[in-house]
Amino acid sequence: MDVGTGGGGTGPGATALGGTALGRRIEAVRRFSRFYTRRIGVLGERMPGSDLTLAEGRVIYELAQRDGTTPTELSAELGMDPGHLSRLLGALEGKGVLDRRPSPTDGRQSLLSLTGAGRETFARMTEIAQAQVGGLLEGLSEDGQERLVSCLETAERLLGGGAGAPSPAPYLIREPRPGDIGWIIHRHGAVYAREHRFGMDFEALTAEIMAAFVRNHDPARERCWIAERDGANVGSIMLVRQDDAVAKLRVLLVEPAARGLGLGRALVAECVRFAREAGYRRITLMTDPELTSARRIYQAAGFHLAKSEPNDLFGTGRIAETWEMEL
Repeated sequence: MDVGTGGGGTGPGATALGGTALGRRIEAVRRFSRFYTRRIGVLGERMPGSDLTLAEGRVIYELAQRDGTTPTELSAELGMDPGHLSRLLGALEGKGVLDRRPSPTDGRQSLLSLTGAGRETFARMTEIAQAQVGGLLEGLSEDGQERLVSCLETAERLLGGGAGAPSPAPYLIREPRPGDIGWIIHRHGAVYAREHRFGMDFEALTAEIMAAFVRNHDPARERCWIAERDGANVGSIMLVRQDDAVAKLRVLLVEPAARGLGLGRALVAECVRFAREAGYRRITLMTDPELTSARRIYQAAGFHLAKSEPNDLFGTGRIAETWEMEL
């Protein structure tokens, strides 16, 4: 928790980091910490509506999640100094909310649990906390609430790290919604320009492809998919008709932050599955030899390189490769 004041800090490292990307990120995290602690009242000494300190409230919460834990286990779970925890347990015992009994398996340890009064205290804490957080969420639309929860889950996963951390959230592959077509055009222009120096002609080509799809596509034989992770778009792909026998795979994209999850392979597999169901006999696609990751995905899926020739599709003086797959 960051309870510092001021903007960028004045410590020895502040000047060195202040103008760097890392310095800006550090300040963004600290700024959010200060904002959130003010919003939920963490700067106060007591739990809202209670005579419990914040630390005592946290101990009660952990004890409510288990029955018969030891001080050693509780100290490890909370990451709390054993001496400090011992003082907190003594205070809670004095308030009548904590029961301590000898461990039947280890005479050096005691087992901790909440008394009836302790469980009532926990119930009141939960009710107050739910009302407090509910008040924060009520000011947001339903979409805003979902976005907030998704962002918090992402932050929890990223900051958890290490052994025992939750596995990454699975991605969702779905049909596009309003706004997704523009996202495909924007991200193709931005990502391919940054990573492969594709020009604005490529972005214009993507826009033409997407506009034609929206206006004219046949849902029975043509489809577009969006990959979503933690509520954010992270990939796209499309299958369109070239003729009755041949389908064309287009606009494959996986965001840099979502690579390494097998998402590109999953998107291509979805295209192949749909092409077979739609009755096509072949899938074709065009790509640039620089796109080595995409080429590996195509090859693993069963595509083969059919031809390679100069083509300005991806920029002046570039080579375009045609890959095909028999179904």
